[in-house]
Amino acid sequence: MKFAGVELNEPRIMGVINVSPESFYKGSVRNDEKALAETAVKMVEEGASFIDVGAKSTAPYLETQIPLEEEIKRAIWAVKIIKDAVDVPVSIDTTSARVAEEALKAGADIINDVTGFKGDPEMPKVASEYSAPVVLCAHGEVKDFLDPVRTVIEFLQESLVIASEHGVEDIAVDPAIGFLRPDYPPWYEWDSRVIANLNLLKSLGRPILVGVSRKSFIGAITGRKDPSERLAGSLSATAIAVLKGANIVRTHDVGETLDAVKVAGFMKRFAP
Repeated sequence: MKFAGVELNEPRIMGVINVSPESFYKGSVRNDEKALAETAVKMVEEGASFIDVGAKSTAPYLETQIPLEEEIKRAIWAVKIIKDAVDVPVSIDTTSARVAEEALKAGADIINDVTGFKGDPEMPKVASEYSAPVVLCAHGEVKDFLDPVRTVIEFLQESLVIASEHGVEDIAVDPAIGFLRPDYPPWYEWDSRVIANLNLLKSLGRPILVGVSRKSFIGAITGRKDPSERLAGSLSATAIAVLKGANIVRTHDVGETLDAVKVAGFMKRFAP
């Protein structure tokens, strides 16, 4: 199995860099050229197979609206610097087709769409036109509150249909940890159920990408309100995700996460 030309014979790491000051984890933000390039290089040296760059926060519980032109400017600036610094696929984390297209023109390789092609109607067209690999997140209005896993799978199936209609084939699926927030069950229980049953997403026949790094469900479980204190919890959730079949782990902390992934991946060989 491959994604964006990278062999997934073992779990891979996607390092997260944000150039959006409004992002929920301030430790991921880089706003000057030197720090941005150095961070990308360090992530690759520590074992990242991909770099994901966000020019606007997509956290569903934050007020993150910025002008579209500002997001485009940030994205182009960041992609160019990162592509000059490292030789791994770079994804642009955006819900805007215009941002995605300008980032691809600047050198980005992958579109990471947290709306799963259900937001901007031009997004699948851009992905098709540029033959871009895509990460599709589970996205939709939650109606079945009792079966989070089935809901995630149904949302992803809908996104895969849209992708197929536009001839987009190089796809990783993302269960949208932290994004689907029904009133019941509590979001941290919802996310935990999905991670614990991640193996069921294998039925979709696509690589599974999971982002749990420092997210609020970990804070809710551990009592760690500050994202900067959630590394240990993130590594625990990462190990479980890998045991349950995650192919790509999206993280702010590449070196530490790689160790967790290696140990979990090694032990998975001996699981029944």
